[in-house]
Amino acid sequence: MAQNKEHIVMFPFMAQGHIIPFLALAQLLEQKKGCTITLINTPLNIKKLSSSFPPSSSIRLLEIPFKSSDHGLPPDAENTNALNPHLIFKLFQASLSLKPSFKHLMHNLVHERNGQHGRPACIITDIFFGWTAEIAHELGMRHALFSIVGGFGMACYYSSCLHLPLLKAKSDETEFTLPDFPEANKFHSSQLSENLRASNGTDPFALYMKKVFTEGMKTNGLIINTVEELDRIGTMYLRKTFNLPVWAVGPLLLSSENGTNRAGKRAKLTPKACKNWLDAKTPNSVLYISFGSQNTISKSQMMQLAMALEASSTNFIWVVRPPLGYDIDSEFKEDEWLPEGFVQRIKTQNKGLIVEQWAPQIEILSHKATSAFLSQCGWNSVMESLIHGVPLIGWPMATEQFFTAKYLVEQLGVCVEVARGSSCEVRHEDIVAKMELVMNETEKGNQMREKACEAKEIFKNAMKDEDGYKGSSIKALEDFLTA
Repeated sequence: MAQNKEHIVMFPFMAQGHIIPFLALAQLLEQKKGCTITLINTPLNIKKLSSSFPPSSSIRLLEIPFKSSDHGLPPDAENTNALNPHLIFKLFQASLSLKPSFKHLMHNLVHERNGQHGRPACIITDIFFGWTAEIAHELGMRHALFSIVGGFGMACYYSSCLHLPLLKAKSDETEFTLPDFPEANKFHSSQLSENLRASNGTDPFALYMKKVFTEGMKTNGLIINTVEELDRIGTMYLRKTFNLPVWAVGPLLLSSENGTNRAGKRAKLTPKACKNWLDAKTPNSVLYISFGSQNTISKSQMMQLAMALEASSTNFIWVVRPPLGYDIDSEFKEDEWLPEGFVQRIKTQNKGLIVEQWAPQIEILSHKATSAFLSQCGWNSVMESLIHGVPLIGWPMATEQFFTAKYLVEQLGVCVEVARGSSCEVRHEDIVAKMELVMNETEKGNQMREKACEAKEIFKNAMKDEDGYKGSSIKALEDFLTA
């Protein structure tokens, strides 16, 4: 694929949940394997990245022109975190317009004569930029797609998109199976994202996904941010279906020292203030709640979650974003979104922290006071939780998150689900029951903590590269570099 010390070009999709694992992979290739890295993205994303890079990094950042307002998007909307949910698919469609500019950039990189970086040997791009494979091959380079989600989630999502008319016919039934992926067992219709459930196979979403996957099949291989030992069903499906090499190189996580936060927002809670608050709590007594950088729940769901937190004895840190139907940059409206007086009562009791938009997630999950993570089951969050041995309470919201939650519950045993999606009805009594099941000294809670600690050890061993021992992910990375 590419030899050590050679030049690799990387191009993530314009979303924090995609850019962060690409950065982690870039740093691993640069620091551990001596590769030269050029990372391409749109101007505003590059500007944010350049301000957060450590001075020691030699990763080159390169802008690709993009003007969101040319595509029916708000001005300066170059990242999913700048968009309300109904506009996110429009950004995916708009990204197809980047092809001519990317081709031009690659020609310039191939022919530059400064000698500092050398001719690119390989292009690693997002799954959604499969069209870059053709450009790579035209220029005599190798190409790899990088899946920022786990093997099982990726496999289920690909198979679902492949069978969209079939799923549409069955989506009203209680259960269904994926015809080419029986190993995944049965699915419930509530485990389909809104796009998959609404698709008839010929709508814009279906046509876009078919185009993405068709173009992606021209790649030379698939890199996955996962660990082979924990994700074999998914990686085996992808090898069989794509008939390509699949390299499981995870967990790829940025260190907490890196200044890029998940939401790309200004932090309202500093790591130091967060640590001080957690230090005052007893071990395994805090529930961390976050729905990621681009998901949110409805106002009624937010009310029920607040009522559950108040009714339980649990300490908590809750990252709050405006509920569905409100602008993502809305001012925090505590009396409108939460029960009257809730915030003040929580402050008085010193029971919880309510944080707007973003919190220092790694610092929270790595702290001994943290017992569980109520999460949307985005893959970055899942790995950050498991690498610290923290079990999850799943509330999947979109895309492959429903499939990831299924994998965490059924295969790893580190999660229980409390709800699915932003339109389901939830009762605070049910949330309290799930919180107590996971966080108290119940048989189920103890089993989940044990399984999470087992996953933690497997994750750490996969990335070991010391005293002659190479973990499975390090071996896979080296296989990719020498393929």
